[in-house]
Amino acid sequence: MNVAAKHVLDRHGFHFQKKYGQNFLFDINLLDDIAASASVGRQDFVVEIGPGMGSLTARLAQRAKKVLAIEIDGNLIPILKETLADYDNIEILHADVMKIDLAQVIREFIGQSERETIEKKARKEQIIDEITDATCDPTREALPPVKFVANLPYYITTPIIMRLLEEGGAGAFSYDSITVMVQKEVAERMVCGPGSKDYGALSLAVQYYTKPQIVREVPAESFYPPPKVDSAVVHLAHYDKPPVEAADERLLFALIRASFNQRRKTLINGLFNGSGLAFSKEEYADILQTCGFPADIRGEKLSLADFAALTNEIYRRKA
Repeated sequence: MNVAAKHVLDRHGFHFQKKYGQNFLFDINLLDDIAASASVGRQDFVVEIGPGMGSLTARLAQRAKKVLAIEIDGNLIPILKETLADYDNIEILHADVMKIDLAQVIREFIGQSERETIEKKARKEQIIDEITDATCDPTREALPPVKFVANLPYYITTPIIMRLLEEGGAGAFSYDSITVMVQKEVAERMVCGPGSKDYGALSLAVQYYTKPQIVREVPAESFYPPPKVDSAVVHLAHYDKPPVEAADERLLFALIRASFNQRRKTLINGLFNGSGLAFSKEEYADILQTCGFPADIRGEKLSLADFAALTNEIYRRKA
């Protein structure tokens, strides 16, 4: 940690809290790399989860149209207001991202910014009297996609990512990409394929909604306090359309969860015990045969395309 950052924390009496998994990144080169890998441009709206002291937030603000920084720790709010005081395009929200109505927060964040842009342009053109409430309400139309950026605490990485993927996939909000700092092991799970020991439900969910790429690895000593494991920056580019066609998305993920709940069991046993569907083991065996899968295959051997084929066959038989 640099002297200036330590001075700010000490002056505010700040203490790192294990319950929030706080590990702040201060390496200037790494911060610049993360901001660059998020591909943030002057017209982009960025939602940053867990800004910490605002070191990355400042670099995002230098590139973006506007940044919303969501911080759970109230003790960091006055620190963020101080360290980010020079930026007029940052909004700081004290909240738990897992408990707020994220879609509504994003609508208000973008809507307010767009209204300010409309009003500023109107004043410049001296037509302020002609502005109506409808004119100043950009939420009446489709909002532009946001870019999520986060240095996620290890203990809540998967729940946050799954929320962003699922709500974004359901159309609650529109996003262009998710760029996150996560535990190296989690990053590897996101990008791996069938047959790997790291392959599982998270891998399939990430690869259904996005195209994942590990941007770079980050050693533990790059943080303060240093965590016990290394990290990695992952960029998830959102698909406009998933790479596979599943007749029922909810059924697809129900089958995926059932297949990995008991990894050592065969796919037939996993589906029979966990899918909640009224099929016998014999019927599942016939379904697998129709899909061209061996009777003793395990879920970890199926690709995303295989799971889509399985979903479509079960959906057909349910109808």
